[in-house]
Amino acid sequence: MDINSGAIHVVDPVTYDLIGLYKELSPDEVRKQTGELHPEISTEEIAQIYDEVRELEISGDLFTPDPYEEKVKDYTKRPTVVKALCLHVAHDCNLACKYCFAEEGEYHGGHRELMSLEVGKAALDFLIENSGSRHNLEVDFFGGEPLMNWDVVKQLVHYGRSREEETGKHFRFTLTTNGVLLSDEVIDFANKEMDNIVLSIDGRKELNDKMRPFRGGKESTYERIVPRFQKVAESRNQERYYARGTFTRYNKDFANDVLHLADLGFKQISVEPVVAHETDDYAIRPEDVPDLLNEYDRLAGEMLQRMGTDKDFNFFHFMIDLEGGPCVYKRLSGCGSGTEYLAVTPTGELYPCHQFVGETEFMLGDVFTGVKKTDIVQKFKGANVYSRPACRDCFAKYYCSGGCAANAYNFTGDILGNYEVGCQLQRKRVECAIMLKAAAQSDGPDSDN
Repeated sequence: MDINSGAIHVVDPVTYDLIGLYKELSPDEVRKQTGELHPEISTEEIAQIYDEVRELEISGDLFTPDPYEEKVKDYTKRPTVVKALCLHVAHDCNLACKYCFAEEGEYHGGHRELMSLEVGKAALDFLIENSGSRHNLEVDFFGGEPLMNWDVVKQLVHYGRSREEETGKHFRFTLTTNGVLLSDEVIDFANKEMDNIVLSIDGRKELNDKMRPFRGGKESTYERIVPRFQKVAESRNQERYYARGTFTRYNKDFANDVLHLADLGFKQISVEPVVAHETDDYAIRPEDVPDLLNEYDRLAGEMLQRMGTDKDFNFFHFMIDLEGGPCVYKRLSGCGSGTEYLAVTPTGELYPCHQFVGETEFMLGDVFTGVKKTDIVQKFKGANVYSRPACRDCFAKYYCSGGCAANAYNFTGDILGNYEVGCQLQRKRVECAIMLKAAAQSDGPDSDN
């Protein structure tokens, strides 16, 4: 992969080794050492490969210089435009997930509460007023469990729709749910009004029930939610939803959970590594990383075998766009937390994202009076792959955009730090994604394309 141009080259081992030497040695030494590594290849063939690599360099498809570092300086000076809100309509939950960063909705010592219609309307008004010329605005109904405040969710959707024509905006609503309260009425409404639904499930029954139990109950959450989730997926024609899970060190064989969800009929799947303190028994530790890297390889191999069959599926972390993808600035700065994307608590407080809620030093203001801590916003605005030292020479930097600011803060005390375990897993996911993309576009494993 040529990092700066984004070009992907599918090459044989000889070309791969020659490219590795190309910038380190003189042309004669490159050809000589490549010949020593591959004595079965003639001198003429190696010379031809060298010339082809040189042509790729001249055309700007290989060894491309970095065109973005100067541009990003102007980007950090841009006016703040809010594009998306995560509305915490319920700081309460009917489950007791063991790894929940939201502490069953209490968020770092808070208390259980539901968002009022008044606060929700003020949040949508805040988004409209701070969105500049943006037409499409994103709103995720989040918790805790948002279906515990379903009437307010419906009323907020109707309020948002009522303001679209007069403001020239369009709301794209998302519902994130554990599925316990999913009903036909909820599904019908969501299918009409929600652009996306995130369905929380961890995979195999025994694993899901262990990590996502009811509060104080022994009933299987898996048995309660799976039929409802399957109905959602089919009713949306297997589009515009995700079956979203979390894996921990209890299921380092998480590919089995992904494949289990696929075998249940889900076509859009996201199973992500837990982020937890090292003292938590389920936390992923550095010594777990080799096993997890192998598991990503195993999952990618299975997906390759299923490609083009009725058993294929999309895995969120293996979905990258090699034809252009997001705009340059999105690739440099990621999700936009703290600037373009904010979280709103039930009382209307503003935080950089849902994972910062309850960290009071990061409270930016509220939806009634606006953002007050502009210094924090500026720091988030300056968070990109060039302000994070560990990102500068990473081949995956334009695909992970520097990683999660909340994870960086939780593990290093600085939003510009890097959560090294997360970085290693991200690099492997990008590697697998490129392999799958290359395989899909080739004519077969021996293709020269």
